[in-house]
Amino acid sequence: LPAPYDPPSTANPSRSIARPKGAMPIAPDGFTVNIFAENLDRARNVKVAPNGDVFLAQRTGDVRVLRDSDGDGIADKIEVFATGFRNPHGIDFLPDAVLIGDLEAIWSFPYRDGNLTAQSARKQLTPDGALGDPSGHATRNVVISPDRSKMYVSIGSRGNINEEPLPRATIQEFNIDGGGQRTFATGLRNAVGIAFAPGTNELYTVVNERDGLGNELVPDYLTRVVDGGFYGWPYSYMGQNPQPRFAEKRPDLVAKALVPDTPFRAHSAPVEMTFATGEQFPSEYRGGAFVALHGSWNAAQPRGYNVVYVPWQDGKPADHYVVFAAGFWAKGEDKAEVWGRPAGVAMAKDGSLLIADDVADIIWRVSYKK
Repeated sequence: LPAPYDPPSTANPSRSIARPKGAMPIAPDGFTVNIFAENLDRARNVKVAPNGDVFLAQRTGDVRVLRDSDGDGIADKIEVFATGFRNPHGIDFLPDAVLIGDLEAIWSFPYRDGNLTAQSARKQLTPDGALGDPSGHATRNVVISPDRSKMYVSIGSRGNINEEPLPRATIQEFNIDGGGQRTFATGLRNAVGIAFAPGTNELYTVVNERDGLGNELVPDYLTRVVDGGFYGWPYSYMGQNPQPRFAEKRPDLVAKALVPDTPFRAHSAPVEMTFATGEQFPSEYRGGAFVALHGSWNAAQPRGYNVVYVPWQDGKPADHYVVFAAGFWAKGEDKAEVWGRPAGVAMAKDGSLLIADDVADIIWRVSYKK
């Protein structure tokens, strides 16, 4: 890793432009990209229900359900499932309910396969204040444990580098009814995407690391999250590399900081992940994880703005990744001009990959035909 502040990082946000006529994400040879749904409204996180319906959280405050009734790869029915949320993000399913996480709480709605709209009022599961105050990083993701007894909620920090009270910069564990809160893992500056590896009890997350330390510091990452694990923030990074002005405050925590599994280039902004399930894709894109890199604002050379694939080797994530879907970044070597930014990823029931794009306000579908 480079030394901190060498070279210093630069405020260099992308500029969003209108999508040029016919512009589409570019996927590897053999894959086809089509528009699954368009004219959305700040499309962010996407999750597929057990029956194949697609739930979409939009930053404007509603959750929609999209259905492809005739199997042509295009949503032909879009309904508002529920509205009135504060920055909804997390979505997961129980046999008889759907859970939705926003800034204030994890909410539960009765749900049966095929419901396009909520059938009754939402019920608040987590106590007031359990997910921290609403300032700073604003996503609250939720994932249900494989045995359906617990739920895990990722909560980002308020600020960039600071000592902050719990539950900020943690993953919290709750009983499935919202009680029994405990801190599962700490030192995760802004863990957004969280998911259990299929067929295991292993929880994984993608994390947006701190800004301001340099163009190539600090790498964002994907990692397995272990119970009681400390992942560095704000005292260290990438294991025990000391954070200037903070490491000396808690040498005990620096000494136990875990090294994450798969680093991404600093400032790439991984915001969601999904495991590559299903039979449609070729073997080199099965068994690992797809990650949406939302793109940088704090680097002199822009990076991200694509979907990458992290292969799994010997039951764990590799230390490298490959670009899977690109083309959202139209031009600009020094300042990115982008017509799209990947924000959410999910495997559709037919084995295709859905990519929610919160600049073009489209859900893209990537499919493969042998």
